Amino acid sequence: MNGARAVLNTLVHGGIDVCFTNPGTSEMHLVAGMVSTPEIRGVLCLFEGVATGAADGYGRMAGRPASTLLHLGPGLGNGLANLHNARRAGTPLINLVGDHATYHKPFDAPLDSDIESMAGTVSAWVRRTERSADAGQDAADAIRAARTPVGHLPGGVATLVLPSDVCWSDGGTAVPVPAAQAPSFDEVAVERIAKTLRENEGCLLLVGGGNMRRAGLVAASRIAAATGADVLAEKSPARHERGAGLPRFDRLPYPRDLAVRRLAGARHLVLAGTREPVSFFAYPGKPSTLIPAGCEVQDLGAAPGALEYLADLVAPGTAPLVTDADRPGLPSGELTAQKAAAVIGALLPEGAVVVDEAMTSDQWLPVSTAGAPVHDWLNITGGSIGMGMPVATGAAVACPDRPVLNLEADGSAMYTLQSLWTQSREGLDVTTVVFNNASYAILDSELRRVGAFEGEDVQRSRSFIDIPGLDFVAMANGMGVPATRARTAEEFTRQLRAAVAEPGPHLIDAVVPPATGGS
Repeated sequence: MNGARAVLNTLVHGGIDVCFTNPGTSEMHLVAGMVSTPEIRGVLCLFEGVATGAADGYGRMAGRPASTLLHLGPGLGNGLANLHNARRAGTPLINLVGDHATYHKPFDAPLDSDIESMAGTVSAWVRRTERSADAGQDAADAIRAARTPVGHLPGGVATLVLPSDVCWSDGGTAVPVPAAQAPSFDEVAVERIAKTLRENEGCLLLVGGGNMRRAGLVAASRIAAATGADVLAEKSPARHERGAGLPRFDRLPYPRDLAVRRLAGARHLVLAGTREPVSFFAYPGKPSTLIPAGCEVQDLGAAPGALEYLADLVAPGTAPLVTDADRPGLPSGELTAQKAAAVIGALLPEGAVVVDEAMTSDQWLPVSTAGAPVHDWLNITGGSIGMGMPVATGAAVACPDRPVLNLEADGSAMYTLQSLWTQSREGLDVTTVVFNNASYAILDSELRRVGAFEGEDVQRSRSFIDIPGLDFVAMANGMGVPATRARTAEEFTRQLRAAVAEPGPHLIDAVVPPATGGS
């Protein structure tokens, strides 16, 4: 067995059956091994940022790692932005990066680079395999590292660098990988937090991570009902289960000043699966922390069951408050982002996976979809745009029996549009809605917040952030994805209904005016 087969067979032993690939010459023995290893599904991507984002989407929905296969340092560099998002989401992910043969490395060939330094910026674990005999064990260690919690996050990115001669040389051995053990929580610490909730007013429970699923949401609602504590969700949950029959909580606002106002008055902040809230960006003369002065912070941790145990302590027998089934009416007339949100709320199918990178066009979506049938909502966790289409691709691979709806801003769509080709090649059931407002509208909001322009310069700045002339219908058709364009609410309703009803990938170019104020 060569080193490549030892790595791949170890991945299979560890329950990893999907690899999102963009390989090159140095990875050919891994590709050959994958072809002869039917237990691993190789999904070809035309850009490394698609491969890494798809692995993120897969891991969020499958609850176990996918792997990537990237071509040396430049390939890793192309995938870093979505590995950054995966790190912030706590997604377990095995990142396989090929490299020059060990004896070729000293010659500093054109594609040579410091892979470990690049990988370290986004990885919880990095290793270079030096011998084929170590390849299986290194792969097993990578799987364990990816599944190990990192702070409040359930897992992380593990990067294994594989020189080409390690992959083609014999002497490799596949290694069994034991099942992951769920982390435990400190009952005494939870009981101290219970005491705080019982005895104090002004308590706020900030919920995130795995607690954004049904069990955690129900527990948080019970706690609020029994103690009077306020509950708020983190700004960008990696995966949020929501809809009719589930508790509903507002999310921490993106604009700094709105977030400060939302947290004002909290004297005791309990973190449940998330970190202390900070401003997304710095602004002149304003502090980075969002926590009110004098507020005591206690961390419940992210271990499964901790929030439910807390609910049993402070709210025995208390029922949660859940969202009623409710859908908006179908609008008419010229299409706007607000009307598009109403159509999405009216038509969202049960069990859908929604990937939200709509940016400024998403401000009406939470209300419009709150009473829809139960669905999952995946957010941009690290702020690095270009995640929507790849994450939707990976989610569709992980959940082939569920419809995936990707809500995409036009500017963000241009980062990883190649995802459509993979969706077509794999026949994935993804409907992409591009909110086409011909602008980087989020930048318009930020220009105003930072006060970088005054007077006529504010209007002249538009020339830097407007992006007219993008034909998403033509681009989608060119990659094998059927596409339509909607300019009215009636057209959007008809097109979305048809796209959701028909399996396979579709794209709708929803032409809307820019939203005002940002989100």
